[in-house]
Amino acid sequence: MAVTLVKPGDLYQMAPYAYAAVGTAGRPVFTAGACPLDAAGVVVSPGDIPAQTQKACENLRAALAACGCGLGDVLKTTIYVVAADRNDLIEAWRVVEDFFQDHPAPSTLLGVNWLGYQGQLVEIEAVALQPSP
Repeated sequence: MAVTLVKPGDLYQMAPYAYAAVGTAGRPVFTAGACPLDAAGVVVSPGDIPAQTQKACENLRAALAACGCGLGDVLKTTIYVVAADRNDLIEAWRVVEDFFQDHPAPSTLLGVNWLGYQGQLVEIEAVALQPSP
């Protein structure tokens, strides 16, 4: 595998993600933020953070696949959530955690005031490593 997840023993071990990732071969892939948009460009599931997170994850997977990558090639994600409180972040994280269950790459989870599309509550970007042919 071209990505090795790192979880140093002297750091908190119950964190649901790796603390770092090392790419050992391949070319870097930087995604735009995956938004919860359908094929017509409409934000799905207004007001529903888990449903929007699921759609954003699916769209991220499609963007990665178009670059020859899978979820296991992800080095890091950044997740933006329009959040009224911390529970909104937790709702989004649970979906992301389930989506990446076999590859808990390093991740940053942020609460923000708003995102680019009307009604958009979630956006997810990733850095991945395209496997060498």
